[in-house]
Amino acid sequence: MPDPTASLHAIVPAGGAGTRLWPLSRRTAPKFLLDLTGTGRTLLQQTLDRLEPLTAEGGVMVVTGVAHAEAVLEQLPDLGGENLLAEPSPRDSMAAIGLAAAVARHRHGDVVVGSFAADHVITDADAFGRAVREAVDVALTGYVVTIGIEADHSSTAFGYVRAGDPVLLDGTPAPSARRVRGFTEKPDAETAAAYLATGEYRWNAGMFVARAEVLLGRLAELQPPLHDGLVEIAEAWDTPARGEVLERVWPGLTKIAIDHAIAEPVAARGGVAVVPADMGWSDIGDFANLAGLVPAGDDGAHVLGRAADVLALESDGALVVPAGGRAVAVVGLPDVVVVDTPDALLVTTRAQAQQVKRVVESLGPDRQHLR
Repeated sequence: MPDPTASLHAIVPAGGAGTRLWPLSRRTAPKFLLDLTGTGRTLLQQTLDRLEPLTAEGGVMVVTGVAHAEAVLEQLPDLGGENLLAEPSPRDSMAAIGLAAAVARHRHGDVVVGSFAADHVITDADAFGRAVREAVDVALTGYVVTIGIEADHSSTAFGYVRAGDPVLLDGTPAPSARRVRGFTEKPDAETAAAYLATGEYRWNAGMFVARAEVLLGRLAELQPPLHDGLVEIAEAWDTPARGEVLERVWPGLTKIAIDHAIAEPVAARGGVAVVPADMGWSDIGDFANLAGLVPAGDDGAHVLGRAADVLALESDGALVVPAGGRAVAVVGLPDVVVVDTPDALLVTTRAQAQQVKRVVESLGPDRQHLR
């Protein structure tokens, strides 16, 4: 049987500043361009490593801002300039994904497209591959498909997707895919616990797979001006008119996430399916998440960087990032977070990791270089 992913064209939205990972991640050096797991590969490079075996030849496109286009090509020298789509300004995920889908359709016809964020960690590539292959099979029948992460705790940091009846493929139930009954934004702790108790909910990781005609057709129904603008840009993308059309059309595009533009309303019509997957997924949303991905040393501390630069005493669970070129000593501070860079120092706790975003929000115009 032919591999269903042989015609898959993957879209990698690479944007966002990762403000909860400041001062490591900044606007000028966002987290997808960083090696945050100590593997020697950045999150963006790891994403391409996972996708290339699952896609058609040359079937990966990266969508990023013009400010990061050069860095993306430096990290991905085999990508090719034609597969890098540089956005003049951020217009949220629907514009980024929709543009790439429209360009893929214009170049290759009604192929299956899949969107996979550039800044996620997945430790089980085999499980990821199985989920993507099933998602492509289901997408070929006309569904918009998402991959739902098997939740191991009742997190309030993620949105949730609720699974319903099994999806039928030629009258036979799919291996694991189910129709989506609905999406829910980040719930409170009590609600999240209740969700998990039902066994019907998965974390929404923002991965979407669909035939290009289906995705763009749904967009035409639900967001006609956005659809029309993206199609106009896509038709000019490989021509000398690209610059003029981008400058004229892009700033007026509706700014909306794909979840709100397509996933939620199409799920209400029965047109979204979910493939559950347990694949060691993390979005590294804050330093508490990051600590869970960095193995602890014999002293109980998690060190991202040169362990020889860190002395940790009675500080079990501490996360230390010695990126400032000097030694860092932590004494008697369990679960502390210390991030030392050449121009900024962060000290917080794993419990308060979500609050780091407030630091970036508080930095005034005279400290723009720190943002």
